[in-house]
Amino acid sequence: MPPFAVPLIDISAWVGDGSDDARAAVVAAMDHAARTVGFMQVVGHGIPDSVVSGLTGALDEFFALPLDAKKAYVRPAAENRGYSPPKSESLSYSLGVDPVTRMNDFFEAFNVGASWRDYPGTSTTVEDYAENTWPDAVPSFHGAVETYFDEARRVAHTLTRILAAALRVREDFFDTLTDHSIDVLRMNNYALPPGSIELGAELTGMGEHTDFGLVTVLWADQVAGLQVLGQDGSWNDVSPADGALLVNLGDVAARLTNDKWMSTLHRVKPPVIDGTIERRRSAAFFHDGNADAVIAPLPHFVTREAPALYEPVTVREHIAAKLAGSRAGRKNVTAVREAARVAASRG
Repeated sequence: MPPFAVPLIDISAWVGDGSDDARAAVVAAMDHAARTVGFMQVVGHGIPDSVVSGLTGALDEFFALPLDAKKAYVRPAAENRGYSPPKSESLSYSLGVDPVTRMNDFFEAFNVGASWRDYPGTSTTVEDYAENTWPDAVPSFHGAVETYFDEARRVAHTLTRILAAALRVREDFFDTLTDHSIDVLRMNNYALPPGSIELGAELTGMGEHTDFGLVTVLWADQVAGLQVLGQDGSWNDVSPADGALLVNLGDVAARLTNDKWMSTLHRVKPPVIDGTIERRRSAAFFHDGNADAVIAPLPHFVTREAPALYEPVTVREHIAAKLAGSRAGRKNVTAVREAARVAASRG
């Protein structure tokens, strides 16, 4: 088996007016990455540096607030909006896997997403597409985050066009699954004040998990911590190249392709430098699909030799089960295949 590597893919041919050959090369590279790694680094995405700087400045200002001030923006777990304090979640429970210590993921996060008001004339409801909370304690936050959200969504739509070409389905195939997609931007901060952690303990920045939806577009610091599970059961460190976004496929993509494309397990293990945890930031844009979309393996991925691995399920049902695990501490008993991969991993 070749050594683990996350391929670097330039998608500029699909962002602009690329030639047919250039576009075909991107499709082939993405299909290969989807089948072998489930992760890729994407450049040529077209997000201006100024937009990324605006995002990071806004999240720095928010996460620098006192904890009590940030807790004013906590929302009910089921709404998946607002602030999540440190140690309030355990992502491994989304797979039905026990963490080392219950609720020990020490990242803090702030979530915004698509509201039901963004999709007039559709079947969206406030239960699936909650209104956002914008922290008035940081006046620049709303504008900077919303600008980045729109750019990340544009990249996600470009990626689904490439994925449709790789699947050899019509170019607008994903439109029917994502025209009122549950899109969420989760901004993460991996840092705790000195004395709030036991450095000799088994530390988990974010427990092992797969992403819930179709595709994730991740901006991240070039700081160690993100680890991706290889096919040989090893955990491998991953850090983005200069200017690259990390892109990975989620459970919806795996279910559509009957696991031909990989919803790869990943986690964050915090680096400890000179006795303190080095700060790490990330912003994950989750393009999950329509809440009422029914997801099942596509017919051309199901044969007598490769029977369907998944029963049909709506995106709403799938995400609800995984959120109940990570947020409420109730094991998700439906993630049998993913939990088995965690159990088989090494290190």
